[in-house]
Amino acid sequence: MGGKKNVTESTKFLFFFLLIPTLFLIFGYFINPYPEIEIATSLLLIPMLLAPILLGVGFLVKKGDFGNILKILGWLVFSFFWATQPSKLYYSEGGDVFNASVCIIGVYILSYLAYHEWLSKKGNEKISCLNWIAGASAIAGLIYFGIERTPLALLLIKHTAQQSGLLLDLIIGNAGVKGAEIFLDGKYVVKIIFACTAVQAMVIFIGMIGALQKIDLKRKIVGLLITVIPVYILNLFRNAMVTFLIGREITDFNIAHNILAKAGALITLIVLLFILIKIVPEIFDEINCLIDLYKRNGPLEKIFKKNKKI
Repeated sequence: MGGKKNVTESTKFLFFFLLIPTLFLIFGYFINPYPEIEIATSLLLIPMLLAPILLGVGFLVKKGDFGNILKILGWLVFSFFWATQPSKLYYSEGGDVFNASVCIIGVYILSYLAYHEWLSKKGNEKISCLNWIAGASAIAGLIYFGIERTPLALLLIKHTAQQSGLLLDLIIGNAGVKGAEIFLDGKYVVKIIFACTAVQAMVIFIGMIGALQKIDLKRKIVGLLITVIPVYILNLFRNAMVTFLIGREITDFNIAHNILAKAGALITLIVLLFILIKIVPEIFDEINCLIDLYKRNGPLEKIFKKNKKI
């Protein structure tokens, strides 16, 4: 009887765990359609900034349950915010299925992290990687969102366009730039947007390294140098390649940008992560810890353990 009751409670917990992010996604789709509504964009600034602030303060609080509570709220607010973004990511980048899909999956992952913070609070446990990922997300989020909606974003977009166009001109010639637009053979080809600046990838590495609390400053600086600088330079090559492939009509935008460029960027990030791990192995420990979260003995884990036995 006791075992049956536990399974029932776990099943209910699974239901609510899946229900909350699903409702976020449904609600988010309707309140933030594409093209974006100005008032919705303005109101979404609240969860966009509130989430990393909650996670950052929770990351810094070391004693008691208060840090756990802040991080639970932070992950849920972040989950809600990203639930409003799939349509934007899909339509604003020419039917980008990859980014939209990652965003949807991310909504559930963020809710899963909130669940594990709740589990830690309930069991009075201190899980290093949960605090690390909260700190990394806070650092990355505050930097990224602090740039995205400011004049600095426009400067970065124009600078990236200029550098990408110059690189393309040096390699094959006949390329030019006007504002954020890149031309090839006298014809307009692509327009650089904020997502084309690689700020997302750079702040991920900055957050991952910055949130490590037990390594010296020298290794942090070296870690940043071997990741952020290559990401910036390789992104210029990526933009130049996309412009070349489209401008010379070798392929269309979807294949050049959404398949080839994204596959190349993903491989680059994985390679840089492996290099970073060689210098800062503590990151590998934290990532392993996150991967092993499913081994904890919480309500959700009990369901999967029960099914595995069956």
